[in-house]
Amino acid sequence: MDTYQITGEYIQLIQLLKALNWVENGGEAQAAVSAGLVRWNGEVDYRKRLKVRPGDTVEFNRKQVQITESA
Repeated sequence: MDTYQITGEYIQLIQLLKALNWVENGGEAQAAVSAGLVRWNGEVDYRKRLKVRPGDTVEFNRKQVQITESA
């Protein structure tokens, strides 16, 4: 599992998918979330603006990332 550091309190789910280069653009990120292809902490979540925080895990297309806080 990979890790991704964020500098603030959270990152929105669709922004995270773009930042990780798991999708090419925001429309593709929104479509993936709406289709139920993204898992947040082991559960499918359909909220595009979901606030992903340090300690959370996101999975998409057989990839998994753990969110950490920047030191």
